[in-house]
This record gives sequence, structure tokens and C-alpha cells, in this order.
Amino acid sequence: MPSPSDPAPIGLGIAGLGMAGAVMVQAAAAHGGYTLRAAADPHPAPRAAFARDFNVNACDDIAALCADPTVEVVYIATPHQFHAAHAVLAAEHGKHVILEKPMALTLADCDAIIAAAERSKAYLIVGHTHSFDPAIHAMWLMISCGALGRLGMIHSFNYTNFLYRPRRPEELDTARGGGILFNQVPHQIDIVRLLGGGLVRSVRAQTTVLDPARPTEGSCAALLQFENSAAASLVYSGYDYFDSDEWHFNVSERGASKTLDHGAARRALMNTADETRARTETFAYGSSQPELPPYQPHFGIAIATCEKAELRATADGLMQYDQWGAHEINIGRRSSVPGRHQVLDEMLDAVRHGRRPIHDGHWGKATLEVALAIQESAARRREIALKHQVEVPREEPAPSKRRVG
Repeated sequence: MPSPSDPAPIGLGIAGLGMAGAVMVQAAAAHGGYTLRAAADPHPAPRAAFARDFNVNACDDIAALCADPTVEVVYIATPHQFHAAHAVLAAEHGKHVILEKPMALTLADCDAIIAAAERSKAYLIVGHTHSFDPAIHAMWLMISCGALGRLGMIHSFNYTNFLYRPRRPEELDTARGGGILFNQVPHQIDIVRLLGGGLVRSVRAQTTVLDPARPTEGSCAALLQFENSAAASLVYSGYDYFDSDEWHFNVSERGASKTLDHGAARRALMNTADETRARTETFAYGSSQPELPPYQPHFGIAIATCEKAELRATADGLMQYDQWGAHEINIGRRSSVPGRHQVLDEMLDAVRHGRRPIHDGHWGKATLEVALAIQESAARRREIALKHQVEVPREEPAPSKRRVG
């Protein structure tokens, strides 16, 4: 937040006003540490809505956004195949970068982004992922402090309608970053890497493509083994049959109450002639004015098994299960979008106070490495060893010791 030592909010530019960008606009508008300065998007309707609401420039070219001198931080939520080029462009203009998951589509592209940030002395944070969610952060603090003893395993599972929401063509093409391995599973990977300490040793996985009309991975089961001997199991299905929010208090991913309607996305898609247009009209900025959700965000069910207790994320916080029974731990609310607010906090702490971000470029690369290993393991039907994992930072450097990438 602004203070006498940091009098001005950070100027934020939004590259991509689709669903992710629209949520980040909402979060930034409610965050006292930022002011929205500009946006870029190829579609005129969300651009016009943004320009109207904030009385600032909205263009169709990310290069113009990056050249805007009022923008200190660029949030990039463009299609996945453009992440590397756009992040490098922003860094070369001297901007700090918040980059949506996945960081890129290849490890080499991750390296190019990290190098560009280092050359420009720019901070780079990869988010939003659900490891920023307040409940997951609280679980991490409880596990990492050692009060619950040794971590044994983590279980994360989520059943959604992901594959049957209106999609652009590249979102159904794995080679261009489509399917669940680049869109959804990174949330789970980031969650379990944070809780497990970051260092995944190996991956064994199976994926499925069950619908020829949506020819990309739609479900996944994976086992991750950590260097500290903990393990994590990840299960994800986006086939719009079962909805695991039925087991999460009928609360949606963003934290809103919901009425379950299994198969509804499939039925709606039958009457959708132009998915790209429907996606923009339904999810892009200006298509609706969502209220701040009443509950905590989540990404399916997350359970951590420790030596002295088990933890589960809930609608309002956590449940701790131990020998004395079940204990609810509520998490306070802020006047912004939970999860996204924490992304903005992490960047603000880096830019204004020189604090090392957890979700930096090396962290984002490590998360992508796990996603690619899931893909490789499924294709080759064997366990895949990992080489580029990084630990969760344990200490904050002094403000003068600024770390990039």
C-alpha cells in the first residue's frame, strides 16, 4: 500500500483483456498499491470498456503498451504461444512483468524470459496460479514451520467443465498451449510444489484424450515424488460430467456460491456457432461486472498429510484434523480478489522493497518442467526425472540485495 516512503501507487498495464485479464483488472482496481494506466487487446469491445472505465489508453498492440512511460509493471495474459515474446518485449522496455501461467511452452523460452529480465534488472513473477490462494499460503506456513511434523503426502484433485467452455482454436491444440496440461494442471503443480518445498524429483503420469472433437488432453493422473521423500498425487478432469465443487461446499473456483448443473457446458456448446466470439462476449473485460466473491478461491480439493495432522482447504480457510478432532481456521478477507491480490502484493513487495518473490522466473520454469514431464511420461509410459527444480525461498534478502528473474 502507498505510504510516506512509497507515495505513489505502481502504474499497471494489462496485456490481454480476456477472462484472466478481466479478473486482474478487478483485483488491481481494488488494490491500493496500484493504478491502472493502460491496456492492450486485439478485440475492440473490451478495449472500449476498459478505456471508458479508467479513462486511460487502450490499444490493440502490446508494443504500444510496453512503450507507455506511465506503466511500471505489465501483466501479461495473452494467448500462451505469445507469452515468451511478450514477456521479453516488456522486459526490454524496462518493465517489471507479471506473467500468467504457463510461463511459456518450452524450457528454452523460459530461459529467454529470465535472461531478458536479468538484463533489464526487472522483476518477473509468474502468476496467477492457485498457489497464491490465501488458504494454500496458510497451509504452507503451517507445514514449513514444522509444527505439524514431517510432510508425508499431498492430494489434489479437480473435476470441472474446462474443455467445454467456449474455446479459441489454439486452446484445443496442445502444440500451441491448449488442453489441461498448460491451462489447468499448472495450478495443481504450483500448489503441491509450494507445499512440498519445491524440489520435485520425478514424475509418473497418464493423460487421456477422450473426445475427438476436442483433440487435446482433457484428464490427467500424476504422481510426483519430492527430494524430501514427500509425494503428491494430482488428478484433473475437464470433461464436464462430475463437478468436484460438489465436494467443496458448492463454492466455485473464484469463491462464489454456485448451483451445480452437471453437463451444462456441453449442452450450451451444442448451440454455440462461433466459440471465439462467444468466449469474448462471455468472459472478456466489460462482458459483466462481477461482485467480489464471498468465499476463498480454490482449485478443487487439496489435502496435506503431515506427521501430526492433516490439512484441507475449505470455503473460508482451512480445516485441521488431528488427534483432538477437527478444527476450523478462518482466513480474513480483503477488499480485493483473493489470490490475485496476493500476486499484486508479491510484485509490490519486490518493486518497492526489494523482497525476493517466491514465484519468480526460475520457479515458473520449474512448474512448466513438471507439466512437460507429465506429458512426456504419458507418451513414453515411464517415470521422468527432473533437472530444473528450485526450492521455496526460506529467507528474505535485505532490500539492497535485489534479485531478478
